[in-house]
Amino acid sequence: VLPLLSRWRCTTFFGVPTLFFLLTNHPRLSEYDLGALRLIAYSGSTMPVRTIRRLRELLPHVWLHNFFGLTETIAMTHVLPNADADEQPESIGKLLPEIDGVVFADDSVAAPGQVGELVFRRDVIISEYWQRPGLLEESLRDAWFHTGDLASVDEQGYFYVHGRSKDMIIVAGQNVYALEVEQVIMRLEQVREVAVVGIPATGVREALGELIKAVVVPHPGETLTERDVKNHCAAHLPSYKIPHIVEFRDELPHNPAGKVLKRLLTE
Repeated sequence: VLPLLSRWRCTTFFGVPTLFFLLTNHPRLSEYDLGALRLIAYSGSTMPVRTIRRLRELLPHVWLHNFFGLTETIAMTHVLPNADADEQPESIGKLLPEIDGVVFADDSVAAPGQVGELVFRRDVIISEYWQRPGLLEESLRDAWFHTGDLASVDEQGYFYVHGRSKDMIIVAGQNVYALEVEQVIMRLEQVREVAVVGIPATGVREALGELIKAVVVPHPGETLTERDVKNHCAAHLPSYKIPHIVEFRDELPHNPAGKVLKRLLTE
């Protein structure tokens, strides 16, 4: 990618956060002329704060935009502009003017900060799924398209995604959002990548319902223990959100778009 950006004098670079993490850690980044680059846009998952800071250091002339959208909305629905990239790094931004979307909790608009489901008006959604008649209607209720994404919005209109509803882990009746735990673990400098999943509780812990499993990929050469991860989480999260299991791997499984295949981590 770097030779192509340099050779073709690219001005806009759109990709997933994993790609930019790899770019900022490339040992020969300085050998490539990225002077024509003026905008980096990222989407698909949360961009780690330290990757944003590293991009600022390496490419201070480049604007950073976070975009959010769904296949079903065809185009973007939210944008976090360059001016907010540092102060609101965990936000997907604000709704674009032509998009009608809200967060629903208990079938009504959620209060500021309350976690619910992100929904959009029917008129910004595709007409149907290709060769899947009736499937779209399963997510439509009262002219709203229910995305399955857990989100919240603050009083300033910034939206925050807390993960997919299927990624919510219920520990002894308490809701744990996998993304929140992942963001905390990513603050550890030794961590390159992490994914958090829920697995069935068994044995003496069966009453908990689900256990929190964190699969951590350290940077090459870094030493990190399960106790290190748990102590770090304990300093930033309530006790019921601390991972019960910490597993270390050399890499995580990804799909071609760079998203982690969490279903392969629950075994």
